Amino acid sequence: MSAPARPTDPAVPTASTPEGTGHRSIIAILLVAAFVVILNETTMNVALANIMNDFHVTERTAQWLTTAFMLTMAVVIPITGWLLERMPTRVVFTLAMALFNAGTLIAAIAPTFALLLVGRIVQASGTAVMMPLLMTTIMHLVPPQARGQMMGNISMVISVAPAVGPTLSGVLLQFGSWRYIFAFVLPIAVAILVLGRLKLRNANEPRAIPLDGWSIPLTILAFGPLIYGLSLIGDPSAPFWEPMLAIGIGVAGLIGFAARQFVLRARDQAFLDLRAFTFGSFTVALLMMAIGMMALFGTIIMLPLLLQRVYGLDPIQVGLMMLPGGIAMGVIGPIVGRLYDRVGPRPLVVPASFVVLGVFVFFAFLTPTTPWWLVMIGHMLMSASFAFTFTPLFTVALGSLPKRLYSHGSALIGTIQQVAGAAGTALFVTVFAMQSEAAAARGASTGAAMLAGSHWAFLGAGAVWTAAVVAGFFLRRPAEEPAH
Repeated sequence: MSAPARPTDPAVPTASTPEGTGHRSIIAILLVAAFVVILNETTMNVALANIMNDFHVTERTAQWLTTAFMLTMAVVIPITGWLLERMPTRVVFTLAMALFNAGTLIAAIAPTFALLLVGRIVQASGTAVMMPLLMTTIMHLVPPQARGQMMGNISMVISVAPAVGPTLSGVLLQFGSWRYIFAFVLPIAVAILVLGRLKLRNANEPRAIPLDGWSIPLTILAFGPLIYGLSLIGDPSAPFWEPMLAIGIGVAGLIGFAARQFVLRARDQAFLDLRAFTFGSFTVALLMMAIGMMALFGTIIMLPLLLQRVYGLDPIQVGLMMLPGGIAMGVIGPIVGRLYDRVGPRPLVVPASFVVLGVFVFFAFLTPTTPWWLVMIGHMLMSASFAFTFTPLFTVALGSLPKRLYSHGSALIGTIQQVAGAAGTALFVTVFAMQSEAAAARGASTGAAMLAGSHWAFLGAGAVWTAAVVAGFFLRRPAEEPAH
């Protein structure tokens, strides 16, 4: 049963409410909140060495600050489909930011590594809710002819925040402890929470959907082990059986989760409604997005490794080299969004996908004498091309769905991003490690062996990306909201 908004309630806009200052302020608050929580995702990478020294833990133990964050995101994001259907926008926003603030405070004052890890998990719980909330709210408030520009703003947040995170951490670590990172973020996040409570209006009409007792444990069983297993592939300290067992459990859990959703769908009570996949444009866009995330995350892992180990650059130099690409991707996002509103997806996505393919081929033939600035230009070209790809894909995917599936579509996009990112990293690392070891066994030097491994990794990425190039020709702009 739907719970319609009362006509006298000014906090809930009706479908006929014109877009105006109120709507823009809602989206602006959510965009800033999303930027802050996503910025936090990548701040830990630079600080791990300092944390290891302070708490006297090993590198593998410290890495759990990143792994646990990723695992929590993967488990919580599927739950947001139900959450966004069941609760008003303001309540979901308050929950997300309250969790993020609580986790940030715990991490800032944590006296032990275990408590720091708890803080990161609580942070991740809030972060996981924010992006689906932002995308679903935009779909509810923004008319179809203006969604491209708004999705471009989302692309800017997704691109610039992770790129700025390591640089911000590096600057703060110059002044003192890793705790400064959390101390810097906390007052900003608290201010956003207060502002949101004062200014935010509800943008949805909640429905009284019961919480299924089987779906949550199946979500944990599916996405937790799957992401964990993928993250272990290529880790020399993990026994071979550990990632294989985790992935096997995850796949079994995923099958059980999907079967359960089909049962619930018959009652119109799906925890994560998989009917979104029956819309062809959504499925094609999501497929391209998954391949793009695999390629992007794999490259983010591979390039810094090569720049440090083969070209001898310092970490700060590598961070500065990677920063322009992330900023370019973010700056171009809103521009691409406006172009999408005029010309649709294919004129943007198809040429950009060929440029990405060309960059992968270029990276596959790097040599020890390749100038560092040429590598940086290649990364910038790839990042800019991904901006021309991801913004239209977000818009096509959600625009292909009926309104009742917006929240579920947003949750599916977030889930696929997490799984694809972990899978891309695992693919790159595995191919790279195998081919590097083979080259070293043939007598190649360390640098030459690493380059040989990277050649095959980038060629593999190019081969996988070819599927995205082909899929781009099948993209089309959603004409209007589907009726079924």
